[in-house]
Amino acid sequence: MRNPVVVVGMGEMGSVFARGFLRAGHPVFPVVRNMDMTTVAYELAAKQVEPRLVLIAVAEADLHPVLQEVPAAWRDRLVLLQNELLPNDWLQYELDPTVISVWFEKKKGMDSKVIIPSPVYGKYASDIAEALISIDIATHVLQSSEALMFELVLKNVYILTTNIAGLQTGGNVGELWAHHRKIATAVAREVIELQEILTCQGCDSTALIDGMVNAFNGDLNHQCMGRSAPGRLARALDLAEKKGLNLKTLKKISAASQA
Repeated sequence: MRNPVVVVGMGEMGSVFARGFLRAGHPVFPVVRNMDMTTVAYELAAKQVEPRLVLIAVAEADLHPVLQEVPAAWRDRLVLLQNELLPNDWLQYELDPTVISVWFEKKKGMDSKVIIPSPVYGKYASDIAEALISIDIATHVLQSSEALMFELVLKNVYILTTNIAGLQTGGNVGELWAHHRKIATAVAREVIELQEILTCQGCDSTALIDGMVNAFNGDLNHQCMGRSAPGRLARALDLAEKKGLNLKTLKKISAASQA
């Protein structure tokens, strides 16, 4: 039997990874809402159970409270998968996690749907790739932190552009690019401006927009926005204001959506 894996958060995404770990031969210890991580870590240690890795599969809004409470014994075993993730999210806690940019969708009552292969980087990248491949979810292991940065920014550009532009256009990503390319491009460029400020480095806008379109082509029927879209727009504008960035297109969409 292989070393166990701890999965913190057993929602739709956590359940997919748990199934992959089980298929790959790892026992899975879940940490669900209202369970204390420190208590679980203590109980596992008392049983001489040493987890191979600890996957943090909570929602974006819950990530920072969870990272603040990660037990000392788990700090060097973390794997993160949240959307809108950037290095400062873990560096502020002096962590060096394995990170995967998830490009598959999982909704309640439906099986996983792959858009494009999910890139992963870090100490446990091969474990993550093996688990996902065992359940037919395509992935690939990155070779550098620079490659990871590009992939994280790309995912942010995809999510924020589709969600925010979708507030104005509705529809799916295929329709967005075919019929509303001007607004999609304007939003994408402002999102990239924000990512440059947040990462303190320049971004290749052409490569990012090409990557976004490649993801569009992976699932042309993917809906542009869900319940989280207004929150993503508000969060983007709040971050931009704090950084002194004037995102005119995003402000215009926000004003129209509130009218």
